[in-house]
Amino acid sequence: MDRVISVSLGEVALKGLNRGYFENRLEKQIKKVTREYGAPKTYREQGKMYIEAKEKYTLQIIDKLKKVFGIVYISPCIRIDKNMESIEQASIIALREAVEKNNISTFKVQTRRVDKNFPIKSPLVSKKIGAVLLNNVEGVSVDVHNPEVFVYVDIKDRCYVYTERIKAYGGLPVGTNGKGMLLLSGGIDSPVAGFMMAKRGVSLSAVHFHSYPFTSERAEEKVKELARIMSNYCGDIPFYSVNILGIQKEINEKCPENQMTIISRRFMMRIAEKIAERAGIDALITGESLGQVASQTIQGIAVTNSSVNLPVLRPLIGFDKVDIIDISKDIETYETSILPFEDCCTVFLPKHPLTKPKLEDIEESEKNLDVEGLVNDVLDNMVYTLISPF
Repeated sequence: MDRVISVSLGEVALKGLNRGYFENRLEKQIKKVTREYGAPKTYREQGKMYIEAKEKYTLQIIDKLKKVFGIVYISPCIRIDKNMESIEQASIIALREAVEKNNISTFKVQTRRVDKNFPIKSPLVSKKIGAVLLNNVEGVSVDVHNPEVFVYVDIKDRCYVYTERIKAYGGLPVGTNGKGMLLLSGGIDSPVAGFMMAKRGVSLSAVHFHSYPFTSERAEEKVKELARIMSNYCGDIPFYSVNILGIQKEINEKCPENQMTIISRRFMMRIAEKIAERAGIDALITGESLGQVASQTIQGIAVTNSSVNLPVLRPLIGFDKVDIIDISKDIETYETSILPFEDCCTVFLPKHPLTKPKLEDIEESEKNLDVEGLVNDVLDNMVYTLISPF
């Protein structure tokens, strides 16, 4: 009898012939985030992965695993030999621990007999274990409809007994679905957008635009802090810092005031695309939500899109602000996002920004600018940093 941690794979388990690839990536990430806890061993057994770790590290490892995309549930298990006596003993221990930890009074046994050679079928195993628990654990009763805790029994090559199914984020392992360049501001939305795409298996890089000295160094450090928080979910994030003050001054001097926001946005997209192409990145990612600000109308998005060729992923496009805030609080970026530091979008902000731009008008205004030269100038002076998890 010993202790292991099981992880349920969820969507990964549905990948058919490609399943091995996804499982290998997930196993690699599990080993990476748990290596500081004695480099525990992992193995797979009939639909789940198991982690053999020292019991003193269980809570820390579970906390790390909750942030690994591709995992749906995490369970601390008692692993035993495949016989009823061992299952009974482990079930008693597991239920007593649950009673002590959560002060529960009702339970139900749920058995999953993966090994069909085991001589006792699942319903009878559950019935026998339930009777044993009633006789050996004080203060509990069976409730088959609404139990406070389930005692799970998985019968495989070996047997596993557990009472907890700790929910994780699911999704797909990072890096299994291409690379994305996130336009990361200091606001609430873009970190959530990055999180959502990383959850779908996209490996993230980030580009941040600032207007130093009109914006402060502390404002940029805030954005780097957001990237550090995100890296706990996404792994290392290549971070590109780009000063666009010179571009903003040119737009302010040579283009209509109400076009300032949309033309600036087109420059950001062009710059992000150039960096992405150099780094072999497949798509751009933004935190835009339809109608949230002046540049995020359908017309504004269409004009912005026309400035680049790479696909632009907008995972928050149909989200309400409240929904985005809820996710940002859950992933712990919210408190950093609301710190009151300025960003480049506040520089030369027009009083009445254009909400329904026409592409031909914007392109006519851009003829007054050396678009390629301005883009190349800022790329020559950008700063690269690799942001790593805490």
